[in-house]
Amino acid sequence: METTFIGRKNEKAELMRCYNSSQSEFVVIYGRRRVGKTRLVNHTMSQHFSFYFTGSHSAPLERQLSRFAETLHSYGLSTTPSLKNWYDAFDALQQLLELMPTERKKVVFLDEMPWMGRSNSQFVSALEDFWNTWAMLRSDIMLIGCGSATSWMVDHLIENQGGLHGRITSRIYLHAFSLSETEQFLASKGCEWDRYQITQCYMCFGGVPFYLNLLRPELSLAQNVDLLYLNPGATLHNEFAELYGALFGGKEIYGDVVRLLASHHAGCTRQEISHATGRQGGALSKVLSNLVNSDFIVGYNLNGKKKKGTIYRLTDMFTLFYLRFIENRSVLDSNVWQRMAETPQVRAWQGLCFEIVAFRHVENIKRALGLTAINTKSSVWRSSGHNNMPGTQVDLVIDRADRITHLCEIKFSQEPISITANYEQTLRNRMALFRAETNTRKTIVTTFITTYGVIPGKHSGVVNSQVNLDQLFED
Repeated sequence: METTFIGRKNEKAELMRCYNSSQSEFVVIYGRRRVGKTRLVNHTMSQHFSFYFTGSHSAPLERQLSRFAETLHSYGLSTTPSLKNWYDAFDALQQLLELMPTERKKVVFLDEMPWMGRSNSQFVSALEDFWNTWAMLRSDIMLIGCGSATSWMVDHLIENQGGLHGRITSRIYLHAFSLSETEQFLASKGCEWDRYQITQCYMCFGGVPFYLNLLRPELSLAQNVDLLYLNPGATLHNEFAELYGALFGGKEIYGDVVRLLASHHAGCTRQEISHATGRQGGALSKVLSNLVNSDFIVGYNLNGKKKKGTIYRLTDMFTLFYLRFIENRSVLDSNVWQRMAETPQVRAWQGLCFEIVAFRHVENIKRALGLTAINTKSSVWRSSGHNNMPGTQVDLVIDRADRITHLCEIKFSQEPISITANYEQTLRNRMALFRAETNTRKTIVTTFITTYGVIPGKHSGVVNSQVNLDQLFED
């Protein structure tokens, strides 16, 4: 079991800032399932809890309210109240908190709020009433709302246009671990893997703490992948259905979109997604927004285009791995991945995943290039070809305010990259095509983002700057 709490320094500091403030605070914590939201709050605030309640996924309203009443009694209310609705529940919570000393801040943690706020439950309106008519008028309440159904958290709390509009005092969005945090987490579990292996692990499990905590340090990475994904009865074999079912109510359109994006590693425009799925208008906008807010897809700007040029790309590593290697596999056995791990199929997949890893660590890339003090914009670029030059795509373009543009070449390799004459010409043609199609007057440079760098040689002069794997791991 993992016992050391890893990372989340900014999030912990923000929670303590709210606790020590001179006013009541309404904190909303959201992010994809399994990312460690509950553990963050428990680790940071458990000694300050005045009330802690977790909603139940499948429980009817009556059961939710009876459990809420029992919890109120366990925290000090003299009797177990009879609660007919959420208004009664929050009135009883107010009574409990009024019994407690005024000299300390009272922390109320409501976990899995979306499960409490099922349709017609009046949970949100009762919460509004509790906060607006009592809690916010005091200075000693810290209400923490948490939930994995990110779309619900955004719609009902973050972007609430009713009584909670403008009432949230702090928002904490919890992402999956970075490479650095993943390295620290694995080290705390006794996994003595090098950074190349950790990056491969990241491609399979995506820096999700719950998944990483399932790894067994006495096994190799390949053995762990088999154990958790591909063995008969594997712990994560049915995780996809559970994950998307819990977050999006089992609506097929979410699976349709991520499957489409999984089959188009370069991403798709909204128009392409609409054409493939048959969805359009506000319904499609909602699906894309929910997937973005849940950290499953990212919308990248298409260089030189307005919003209509946004490219949506699947970036959730777990989903990518599942759809590529598990979903359509009819036969499971104990060493599937151990046989596959070094095959060209897996190598190609890792190359695509490394592009996503780079995008998720773009701030590390900018820091390695010395761009922290320069305004930049990150985008992708597509071309269908020009003047007999074939079409191409650049997966990361960094535009600098000092009139320099980096065209980034992203390569995952076991060895340093060798630039051949043909490769050099391809890179130079790409620069020429980019200049011709974008009409840019900026200086164009080629930057390589690789595991172990570029071998110096006759043709390596085309590479103007480099970022290696170690720099992606910097905290």
